[in-house]
Amino acid sequence: MSGGLGALLPKSLLAASPSDWIEATIPQLQSLFQSGALTSVELTAGYLNRIAQLNPLLGAVIETNPDALSIAQKLDTERRTGRVRGPLHGVPVLVKDNIATRDGMQTTAGSLALVNSVAPSDATIVDRLRAGGAVLLGKANLSEWANFRGNAPFNGWSARGGFTRDPYLLSFDPCGSSSGSAAATAHNLCAIAVGTETDGSIVCPSGNNLIVGLKPTVGLVSQNGIIPIAQTQDTAGPMGRTVTDVAILLGVLQTPFGRVAGMPVPSDYTTFLKRGALRGARIGIDSRYFGNGFGGEQDLVAVAKQGLDAMTSLGATLVQTDTGIPSSRTPSSTTTSSRPCSSSSSVLIADYLGRLRGTSLRTLSDLIAFNVANCQREMQYFGQEVFEAAQQTSGNLNDPVYRTARTDSVTFSRQGIDGALQRDRLDAIVAPSYSFASTLPAIAGYPNLSIPVGLTPEGKPAGLWMYGGFLQEPKLLALAYDLEQEIRPRSQPQQVGSVPPPPPDAGICSALAAGTPRAGIQFIGARPRRRNTSEPASRSCRDEASGRPAGNGGVAVNDFASEPTPRLRDAWRDDGNAGRRFLARGQGGSAQWTAHMRPAPRGPHADRVLFPGTAAPESDRPDQPRKVSAEHSPDPEPPVSIPRARESVFVPT
Repeated sequence: MSGGLGALLPKSLLAASPSDWIEATIPQLQSLFQSGALTSVELTAGYLNRIAQLNPLLGAVIETNPDALSIAQKLDTERRTGRVRGPLHGVPVLVKDNIATRDGMQTTAGSLALVNSVAPSDATIVDRLRAGGAVLLGKANLSEWANFRGNAPFNGWSARGGFTRDPYLLSFDPCGSSSGSAAATAHNLCAIAVGTETDGSIVCPSGNNLIVGLKPTVGLVSQNGIIPIAQTQDTAGPMGRTVTDVAILLGVLQTPFGRVAGMPVPSDYTTFLKRGALRGARIGIDSRYFGNGFGGEQDLVAVAKQGLDAMTSLGATLVQTDTGIPSSRTPSSTTTSSRPCSSSSSVLIADYLGRLRGTSLRTLSDLIAFNVANCQREMQYFGQEVFEAAQQTSGNLNDPVYRTARTDSVTFSRQGIDGALQRDRLDAIVAPSYSFASTLPAIAGYPNLSIPVGLTPEGKPAGLWMYGGFLQEPKLLALAYDLEQEIRPRSQPQQVGSVPPPPPDAGICSALAAGTPRAGIQFIGARPRRRNTSEPASRSCRDEASGRPAGNGGVAVNDFASEPTPRLRDAWRDDGNAGRRFLARGQGGSAQWTAHMRPAPRGPHADRVLFPGTAAPESDRPDQPRKVSAEHSPDPEPPVSIPRARESVFVPT
């Protein structure tokens, strides 16, 4: 993008001052449009200009829409003739790069493997956005394949988009996998954004970027056209700077299916946004999530408690509750190494790939082979263990073991949430952001809303996650709105601190070239299983990278998600203010990486989870060399050539 995107924009399009719209809500933008003080073309150009200026540092936008300005111009013309399609008319929106668009943009999940592939049509929610008058501004960066490819020791990286940075504290984990959607929204690179979640991928980056993000009830928003992981948990959801914007976007996105189809749902969620919603409300507190053992980071917890204090000042009653520990009720039928996520994903991904044009990649095996053939660009930092685990499953979704495991997981989670709500007469349950609390509502398919509260003294964004029962979005939004209006948590990012140094080369490619088993190269301590004797063992289809010890001050967990036994010894080193030191152990000895972040980078969940009490296959254990099968062996042909990206593609260095 020679000269930057701003150089491509006529000066007349930049006439509107950013101060006129930079922090405007969607209703305020509509007022500006209606008065003639702002046009959609001016707003779209303003966001494109900010992307050109700020994205090389943030890495939040993977690609801009070459048609964005022409779309905005068409919508301005419609407005002048008296046609306004809805509350999003003329409003620029970013969508995550795993949401299909049939236009001048690509849909790649951040992977080079899908560059130049063509989606057969827009995702259903993209149809809804276009019909509602939104301007598709571009695609947001993400953790590649929604963190489902391998055991990444960090969030927000894709081969196509590079690293996403947290705009508040550049060294802080932006979380994922909807990292770009959150960071771009936080730093005003768009008005609103759409993310996706399987477990934590909307609420965690929203919490870590001080924005509002809603993971809806599964079935409220269509999955069609979204690169899949697990149908029972996958959902898109709205991400915005205010509760009002999220409520508006939810109304546009909702396309009920499955168990939600035929259920009465509101057409306008903003009607529930009124002051006083917290007066008399009973808010459940499962205090375990506020402690180290369940992921509570104490500096973030301190900020979350400020939100709780505000709730009580508004008339809410905080009630201690117990949402249960599913592992304590795990039946013996789940003692299998088969994971619901892996079992379903291989089939779902093959079905998605089979619909694409412009690519010969049709199966998970094809993706695995592509990554091997293009190892240095795709697997410099981490491998594709999750892909390989999924490939090793039968893919039979009618397998009684799979069905039993999935049913048990959902039942346990719903009983935990529903039981607490009913037993303690609760309106909602809250937990601190960046904890383990996203898993129960994720497995249950229930809504979870991330509410910003404020910044720690160091500058880390923090807030609360609020979840409830089936289709309880109106209540959650109402409670969140009352809190938001009281504390006014929004502040513009200041890009504090410095970008951490790049992680070390994991040595995977050199090991492959030498014919050395890849599993001999491990990030020791960079992906600890976030579990101790008191933590719930999760059954969720995880889509987040994990990478920190359970606790503060270098207290480490020696248990890894990919191997319950034997345990690897702790290799965390606490380097004080400089950050924590990771040891990358491989065939060539040890390499060290000092990441300037406290805590070490991680997301709320590990990608690879076995059911409690199960043992990983021998080839799946970190202490066992992984055999490279014929289909996973390096391709004797030269690596696949990746065509140069179009001008609108950002590839941060």
